[in-house]
This record gives sequence, C-alpha cells and structure tokens, in this order.
Amino acid sequence: MDTSSSPGSAISACIIAFNEADRIGDCLASLSFCDEIVVVDSGSTDDTAAIARAAGARVLQRPFDGFRSQKAFAVAEAAHDWVLCLDADERVGDELRDSIQAARAAGFEGAAGYRFARLDNYFGRFLRHGNAYPDRVLRLFDRRRGGWRGSREVHEAASVDGPVRTLRGDLVHYPYRSFEQQLAKTQRYARMMAEHDFARGRRASLRKLVLAPAWRFWRGYVLRAGFLDGWHGLVYAYVRANYVRQKTVMLWLLQNGQPVATPAVDAARD
Repeated sequence: MDTSSSPGSAISACIIAFNEADRIGDCLASLSFCDEIVVVDSGSTDDTAAIARAAGARVLQRPFDGFRSQKAFAVAEAAHDWVLCLDADERVGDELRDSIQAARAAGFEGAAGYRFARLDNYFGRFLRHGNAYPDRVLRLFDRRRGGWRGSREVHEAASVDGPVRTLRGDLVHYPYRSFEQQLAKTQRYARMMAEHDFARGRRASLRKLVLAPAWRFWRGYVLRAGFLDGWHGLVYAYVRANYVRQKTVMLWLLQNGQPVATPAVDAARD
C-alpha cells in the first residue's frame, strides 16, 4: 500500500465481502496505490479474511444487515476522509488507477467526489454497449461531505454535497460466477427492491406488468445498441428485462396481500 500521500489526500479503500476467497486477492492487488485498505467481512466461512489480512488489509467483522449499511460502516471505520469503495468482485483498471492518482496529486481540488465507468465482464466478454456500459458510479468521495445515505439497502448509491467530477478509466466488474448465480442474485435483488418500493408506498399496475420489462429490453438491446455485444448482449438484455418483470410482479403481489418469500417454517419443511 502507498504510504507516501499527505494526510489531506490519503485514500482509504473500503471493501465489503462474504466468501470471496477466489476473487478478493485481485481486488486487493488493484488497490495497492491506496494508503489503507479496510475489509468488512460478514462472517465468511472460506479464506476471505485470511487472504485480506495477508495482503495488508485491516479486516473487521460485522453481521450483514444490508449492502448500504455494511458500506456505511466500512466508510465510518476508515482512517482517512477520502474513501474509495469497492465490492470484492471489482478491480481498479490501470487507466482508472492513473486518473485517481492524478486527482490525488492535485489535492482533489474542486471536487467532493468522483464517478467513473464500470465495465462488466459477462461470461467471458466485456460488455461495452446497452444498459451495461458505461454505468458510471460514484465510488471515490470525501466522507465529510457525503457517503452511503438513504434507506435503500439494495442497488445502493453514494451521494455527496458538492461537485462530482468524472474520471477516465474503468472499474472492472466480474459480477457472476455462473448463470445460476446470476438468476438467484437478480431474484433476490428483485424481492428486496419490491419490498423497499412497497414500504415507500409505490404500487405496480397492469400497464407496468406488461410494458416495463419490454421497455427495459428494447432500450438496452436496441436503442443503446446492446446487440453489438453479440450473444452476450442478448442474454444480458433478456435477464435484465426478466429482473424488471420479477420486481414488478412481486410488488403487485405485495400490494394484493400475497407473500413473495417462503416463510421460514415452510422453508424448513421443504
């Protein structure tokens, strides 16, 4: 880790992880330019914590109670006010690393935070079109002026009070180990988003049930040229449209008094 930065421009990298032994090493290696690495582990049963410690990270244990809450905890525990937040399946690309280092050398002048593109590797191909890219995310920021705010625990987003600049380069993302994992993950996120929307008073309609998934597919695959990513782009567009369908159906069920998750007692019987 880089320990040569002045106190005002030092960066703490913050990562949340759970059973990421096969991926966290590459994530940590891409953060070697940071002045500190904090890993918040939510009870991994593999070697995630040991790998992180061996790489020089400070590892904290915290039971998982939501993505936003876990990330907010990591930021609060950091030693420096400028924080760079990653998931264990992400890596800082070479061009992005150079951009961050240039911003740090300039003292982060005129910015409260920085956003940059996220580049997904989707089963062997980087998606550079459609809804997948550039997917700019705010991940480098001054915690004194913002952070992981709000109540939404899934599809969480950081925000800051002040100017946000855009950096060149990509945050490289390896989101899925298998197609089965993607389906399970998107269904879980769909349920969490439906429950969040329902609690906030949002409601689904028959029109949304029919049109929202179709629009998601049309916008990503056709209007945003997802078809240029070949069959990978087609499969990605289909699965993302299905996520919208699942989320809308679950919201419809909730507003009609129907369960969207198996009760714990019934799950144990199954």
